[in-house]
Amino acid sequence: MSILLLRHVHAGDRAAWNDDDRIRPASPQGRREAEALPALLAEHPIDRILSSPAQRCLDSVQPLATTRGLRVESDERLAEGTPIEVVRRMLRELAEDRVLLCSHGDVIAAAITDLAEQGVEVGDPPPWQKASTWILDGLPSSPAARYLPPPSV
Repeated sequence: MSILLLRHVHAGDRAAWNDDDRIRPASPQGRREAEALPALLAEHPIDRILSSPAQRCLDSVQPLATTRGLRVESDERLAEGTPIEVVRRMLRELAEDRVLLCSHGDVIAAAITDLAEQGVEVGDPPPWQKASTWILDGLPSSPAARYLPPPSV
């Protein structure tokens, strides 16, 4: 089974946002990225979509959920700042599922760094680009990770 780790789409400049950061939505560029994700991920079976409750994450996966006829499950374990122990446990729990998890750069970076420290070949990871996806296969016994760049929009 595969776990897809999606970093949320572009959401504008955090410093320019004057409200609660959890409600910062996808930017126009981010909405285009989100609309392109169903085609980019078409070959990947997905039975569940879990997302950080941050609006920009929910905005990131809604077009994919609509295309697949799935419901987006908001999950606090994917929120910005989540400790790696929580993320590690979540990945183990979901290892038998075909699931997409949408989260934030810090959470995705921590998860991939943790896998690399466990001996998983991740290559020379590129910057944690918004709307990029890590595909994790073979968890937990023989994990493999590969990077999928964001859609071109």
